[in-house]
Parts: sequence; C-alpha cells; structure tokens
Amino acid sequence: PSNQKLNSIGSYSNGCLAGGIELPESGKTWQVMRLSRNRNWGHQNTLNFVRDLSLFVSSLNGWTGLYIGDISQARGGPFETGHISHQIGLDVDIWMLPTKNLNLSVKARETISSISIKSPDNKTVNENWSAQHIKILKKAAKNPLVDRIFVTAVAKINMCENEKGDKSWLQKIRPWYGH
Repeated sequence: PSNQKLNSIGSYSNGCLAGGIELPESGKTWQVMRLSRNRNWGHQNTLNFVRDLSLFVSSLNGWTGLYIGDISQARGGPFETGHISHQIGLDVDIWMLPTKNLNLSVKARETISSISIKSPDNKTVNENWSAQHIKILKKAAKNPLVDRIFVTAVAKINMCENEKGDKSWLQKIRPWYGH
C-alpha cells in the first residue's frame, strides 16, 4: 500500500486507493479466497463491514462465517483480469457458498468455487438458494454504508416475490450479469 492517509480516490471503476488496509487472510468468521490475487485490501469502512457481516452470518444455521472474494489491490486501480470495479477499496465480493470450514488451506482457497443459485433454465432459484441467503443480503442492504448489492436476476426476483412487510431494503439489491 502507499504510505498515505487512507483515501478512496475516483470511482469504483476508475480510481485508486491511498493508504489501503489489508484484510487478514483469515479471521474468526471469514476467510479470504484466491490469495494469489492479493485483492484483500480496502478502506477501513469496508473491512469493518466485512467483519460485522461475517460475525452476523456465523450465527445463522449452517454457516460459520463468510468466504471473501475480491476487494481491491493494495493501491487500488484496475485488475489485470476480472472486474472493472474494485478500484477504490469500497466494494467487496462476498461468496454465497455456505461456510462449513474456515480452516481452508491456501490451495483449497485457490480451487474451491462459489455456487450457482440459478435453475438450469435460468428462470428461478435452485435448491442452493436459502432463507439464510436472504437474511445475509437483507442485513447487508440495511447497513447505511451500503449503496448497492449486485446479485443474479433470479435472486432479486425471488426476494421481491417472497419478502413480506417493508421491502424498502430491496431497492439496494440490483440484478447484474455474472453475480
């Protein structure tokens, strides 16, 4: 990281990160995936969010915490491969793979993949989608620091059709290709 005061400069898809902070590779309730990419750097607010959400998730049935994907590089900026965003340390990929083991080896973190929650015809959610997924997304969306959450379209449709009561948090849930 640069030896500067913490600052996210520019936009999600055209910026950099001054004074980036590293999310440790493992915590009590999270593990960073794809360590070889060195994309576990971010703004303090982002890392606090990851810690808080992973602690909440660890209380859910069948989950011990979260697997964390890309956040940012140490100085932000564009990745050689993958995302256009993630340049300023304020966005984070959170895998929807229920965590059973937070002691994965470095090799396992490079080879394990998240899950698809789409049916074969891409029109509905499949058996991997659960009430816990909705609880996680709802908790994240209700955080005032969160601006938007990208999900596959069928997840958004499912939540809109099945959520009862106040649905205002759903406006932060955005369908986006590849999520």
